[in-house]
Amino acid sequence: MRLLSIRLYNFRQFYGKTPEIVLAYGERNTTIIHGNNGSGKTALLNGFTWVLYEKFTAAFSSEDQLVNKRAIHEAKIKELVECWVEIGFEHQNRRYQAKRVCRAYKTEAGIEQGKSELYLQIAGDDGRWVLPQQLPEDIIGRILPASLHQYFFFDGERIEQIVRSDKKAEIAEATKTLLGVEVLTRGIKHLKEAKKSLEAELVLIGDAQTKKILKEQEQLEQETNRILNRQEEIDREVADQNDLKRTISDRLLELGGARELQQLRDELQAQEKVMRDRIKQAQQELKKAISTRGYTVLLSPKTAEFRSIVEELRSRGELPIGIKQQFIGDLLEQKRCICGAELIEGSHSHQHVVSWLDKAGMADVEESAIRMGVQVEEIDKQVPGFWQEVDRQQGIIVQSRTELSRIETQLDDIKKKLRTFPDEDIMELQKILDKMEEKIRDLILEKGANHQKFERLKIDIDVKIKQIAKHKMNEAKQGLAQRRIAAAQDGIERLTEVRVRLEDQFRTSLEKRVQEIFNSISFTPYIPQLSDKYELTLVENTAGKETLVAASTGENQILSLSFIGGIIDRVREWIQERALMGPDSSTFPMVMDSPFGSLDEIYRRQIAKILPKLANQLIVLVTKTQWRGEVAQEMERYIGREYVLTYNSPKPDCDRDFLDIGGVGYDLVKPSPNNFEYTEIFEVDYEF
Repeated sequence: MRLLSIRLYNFRQFYGKTPEIVLAYGERNTTIIHGNNGSGKTALLNGFTWVLYEKFTAAFSSEDQLVNKRAIHEAKIKELVECWVEIGFEHQNRRYQAKRVCRAYKTEAGIEQGKSELYLQIAGDDGRWVLPQQLPEDIIGRILPASLHQYFFFDGERIEQIVRSDKKAEIAEATKTLLGVEVLTRGIKHLKEAKKSLEAELVLIGDAQTKKILKEQEQLEQETNRILNRQEEIDREVADQNDLKRTISDRLLELGGARELQQLRDELQAQEKVMRDRIKQAQQELKKAISTRGYTVLLSPKTAEFRSIVEELRSRGELPIGIKQQFIGDLLEQKRCICGAELIEGSHSHQHVVSWLDKAGMADVEESAIRMGVQVEEIDKQVPGFWQEVDRQQGIIVQSRTELSRIETQLDDIKKKLRTFPDEDIMELQKILDKMEEKIRDLILEKGANHQKFERLKIDIDVKIKQIAKHKMNEAKQGLAQRRIAAAQDGIERLTEVRVRLEDQFRTSLEKRVQEIFNSISFTPYIPQLSDKYELTLVENTAGKETLVAASTGENQILSLSFIGGIIDRVREWIQERALMGPDSSTFPMVMDSPFGSLDEIYRRQIAKILPKLANQLIVLVTKTQWRGEVAQEMERYIGREYVLTYNSPKPDCDRDFLDIGGVGYDLVKPSPNNFEYTEIFEVDYEF
């Protein structure tokens, strides 16, 4: 999606019809919009999201008051007042014009705002605008799905919310949409439906034994679906319990007597998570070492035997080989000995040379011995390294378990102290936490048991599928249905494997890119990590030991920005290389309100330097204080369009404010000429 323009009419601070804001693209891909707080920057950002998705950012208040106050004031009682926002955009060489309209009525009791309506037109190849055949919401949803809009239109001051733990499932689903993985998911779903339909057909035409096996398979599949649904319920329950735990923990922090204990517990729980992750990682590395290099240890007796055979051949003088059989054969073929004598068949000289054929060695034997000798040396060299890796990983596991035991003991001590704390409120909160932890533990155990049941059921279902495949069919229709079912099952398995591999490969690639972007901005030694559930965390590596970092608001802003930039960059590259069916042909805009608010000078400069490179198109809304020297210096060469929002204040004694751009002064705040507050839009007019 490439954004072309935006225009507003009676929308929030903007009275009447605004000039069209044309948005930059290409080498100078950045549009800067200046405005003071309250002048309409947030309204402008939400103009995009309102038109396309009828959604608003968290900072946008009074969603039921969209119509400009002056326009309402000037209207008569019962008169309709209209407001709208119109956006032009391009997608896959087609132009679109989206317009959302809202109408309000002025009554004696107040203002009544009606529901909004979305209109969409598409420019045909002949340049004429036509109405689409599909619903406008569906068309926009296919171009850039609503679930992803917050990653492309966002409030920079609240961007750190992206890394919150309760957003990880949403992030995971959003990236799957970007990848086009939902196409595979739909394919799997449709194949399953087709398979059930074919099985139903087979029930009707199959013999008694086939019907019996199919009935048993259906019951097994119903049980697996029940377990999968329960697993999802458990995940939701655990997430809810963890949210409540965080709320109670925050409450304990507020209570003076428990603050220190709660802070210590939070630190210990973070360390506990790191230790468990380290143990898991070490166990995985240990498995990897055994599966990839463990054979080298088992081959040691055979490599020793090989050396013994080679040494014996050498002791008998058979290695290295002196005269090769190939050399003798060439002499006989040429019928002349190396001494010059003619080798006539049947002659004594000929028979003497022939006798050397049995004495001469085989060249391929010597070559094989040399080649195998090199391979044996390489295998033997790997053995010490294998044992070192095993010892290292086992050492990490032992050390981490010892540390984990110490942490758990300290946590138990803290719980005991809180359970017997003199303050009844603290005691009660701890009792609630104990119940929650017990509930979470029971849910996790239930999930583990369900997983085992699910794996057993999968095996049983596979057995039934094979039984159906092997069962003798008496009729041609039965055989055809059987083959179709087998083909559907094979397709399901293959698509599922492709989906899993794509998701894992993309997540790994995304994590690497997020780390690169974060490191290019941040001067801290922290390393972003992206879990398989798309949970973003920061860790630091001190003396080979990873520790979870309690990130500041600024670091979370940088981490979230790195994540968004990583998604845009990786998906763009992913689609180009693999031609997946993503939501766009690798073009993504980014619209940001106040991206520099709480950051210091170094971070502001680094972010200003990298922002224009993250997206194909960048629209930044900034205040005067945010557009300081270092930001302007870094972004100047990327600016293609620049606008100023001028706020007309109804206060007669308001302090005027202005912004100097290229030696020209532009009003940011000025007294209103008509006692109404409203914002005007002016384009900065100078040559780049």
